[in-house]
Amino acid sequence: MSGNRGPHRKGHYSKHRNDKAKVGDKGREVLEQIDDNNPVIKMFKEYGAELDTKHDRHERIVKISRDITIESKRIIFLLHSAATDLEHKREQIFNEADLRLNQLIEKSFKGIALELEDHDPYLYLRAYTAGVQEFIEALLYYQFLRYGEIQPSQNLCEKFKYMIPILPKGNDNTEVMEISNREVVMVIPLTEFFLGMADFTGELMRRCINNLGSGNIDDCFRICNYVKDIYMGFLSINSSGYKEIGRKIYILKQSLLKMEYVCYNIQVRGSEIPKHMLATVINANNAEVNNEEDEGYY
Repeated sequence: MSGNRGPHRKGHYSKHRNDKAKVGDKGREVLEQIDDNNPVIKMFKEYGAELDTKHDRHERIVKISRDITIESKRIIFLLHSAATDLEHKREQIFNEADLRLNQLIEKSFKGIALELEDHDPYLYLRAYTAGVQEFIEALLYYQFLRYGEIQPSQNLCEKFKYMIPILPKGNDNTEVMEISNREVVMVIPLTEFFLGMADFTGELMRRCINNLGSGNIDDCFRICNYVKDIYMGFLSINSSGYKEIGRKIYILKQSLLKMEYVCYNIQVRGSEIPKHMLATVINANNAEVNNEEDEGYY
């Protein structure tokens, strides 16, 4: 049986190899007969070139967004080290963070704005949304630590307007040439600002826990109340049709519950537990926080 099956299978595969060769030959014959001047062929070639250009632009924007995300995470890590009693050290950290944030605006985001010039930004929003959200998270965290409040989204949009010089077309012998400018705007949808703000509350939660460990109890209550106000604002948003905002609200609630649990233990058990042990005791019992799903925001 096995001796008869071997040649049969071999012949079966050989037949298919010959069929593929015949199909390939037929395909080459068809390609040779295609008329490059045919209007339909020209139309599809134009579509192909347009798609290639779009994909190349998308990849360039993704690369810039990835650089923005990495640098924003580094800035957030830098700002977490600002929890120091040394005023000059804290001011030095704030100045460095401000400088690096402005560099992202002046260089990286300007690069995205130039790529999106004369194009619909919403076609490429998924390419740079991660970088925008991470940057907004870092910016709001910097503003909160340095000034105690965050700026509205309108102020942020003003920072993404760039004046690009237009060089006049003239001869080399022209002595005086007037240089005009064109305005290029980096579009930041309001939804992206909300998503970045939701991530920003996660950094406030970490700040609250860290302040508990350092004994800065008053700041824990201040941050908790601040996040509570943000959460109430998010509840007023109609997030139907936008699943990402609903998911962020759910995570925001979990962060708020952890901070409320911390403040509750400080208020109720703060007198019986030494300050240097509060963080250890609360973190050990943090699993008891009610993580019940919030209906409508899961």
